[in-house]
Amino acid sequence: MNSFNFAQILQQLSVALLPILAGMVCHELAHGWVAYKMGDPTAKLSGRLTFNPLRHLDAGGMLCFALTAASNAAMKFPLILGWARPVPIRPGNFRHFRRGMILVSLAGAGANLLLALVFSMLLAGVILSGLEQTWGGFLLRTCKAGVVINCSLACFNLMPIPPLDGSKVLACILPLPLARIYMRLERYGLLLVVVLLLTGFLGLVLKPVLNLTLDAFNHIIFWLL
Repeated sequence: MNSFNFAQILQQLSVALLPILAGMVCHELAHGWVAYKMGDPTAKLSGRLTFNPLRHLDAGGMLCFALTAASNAAMKFPLILGWARPVPIRPGNFRHFRRGMILVSLAGAGANLLLALVFSMLLAGVILSGLEQTWGGFLLRTCKAGVVINCSLACFNLMPIPPLDGSKVLACILPLPLARIYMRLERYGLLLVVVLLLTGFLGLVLKPVLNLTLDAFNHIIFWLL
């Protein structure tokens, strides 16, 4: 690895750090907050309804962020991922089990899409104010990364692979016998995600959906300008 590539990696990590931290923390916070609203106080009692990243960070998730961010410069398809420690949730406390599970599962991706919208607005503001000139483009790249990363997190987590959020939504829609069989795959889910990530198949699967999502946010940015 030459010094130029090493400098690129450090730059990529510095630009992506704030967006990925915000995305992971808000994702888990949204799960816990919606669960609390649906009748389950477990996350609140565990001190997880906080924006403090130290209460949410996961070593494996941060390692995934570092690896995907470091390799991003060499990839034609941008994909930077990571995860935080899942907030503790007891679905048995929900007033309406199925509705609670669906809303809680969708809350994380919803928070990421909301963050992508916030970064889109900040990006438009940076361009209109001319700050990208005085700050050497760092703010501009950070805002762009915020849109891409949070869209990636939303699309990734909605994949129907247990234990990702999309699998929980699908399990609530399936007939109960099928849902029970389907969720047995959860013990192998993380291994499957790692294999898909390492083989590049994960990016291939996510590419069409993520491109459509990014196109939608690009239209929002152009509209704001």
